Amino acid sequence: MVRKRFRFTGRVQGVGFRTRAKYAAGGMYITGWVRNERDGSVVMEAQGAEIAIDRMLIMINRSNYIRIESIESETIPLVEDESSFTAL
Repeated sequence: MVRKRFRFTGRVQGVGFRTRAKYAAGGMYITGWVRNERDGSVVMEAQGAEIAIDRMLIMINRSNYIRIESIESETIPLVEDESSFTAL
C-alpha cells in the first residue's frame, strides 16, 4: 500500500479529468482525492496498491479530451481510515 501525490499539467481542466479519476479509483479500491488548481493543473492524492494506481493513471489517460503533458509525483505518508476517493 502506498500513497502518492501527483500534479498533472496539460489539457486537464474542463475535460472530465476529475470525474474520470473518481470512476477509475472506485474500480481499483483506491482512496484519496483530486482537485483543480488555479494555475490550470490538477493535483491528486491516491492511496492503494501501487499496481492499481498505475492502472488508474492509464485509465485516466485513455481519453480523447484529456492531454497530460507532464506528471510530477512523490510518495507521501499513508492516511489512516480513509475510505473513499473524492473529486473536490
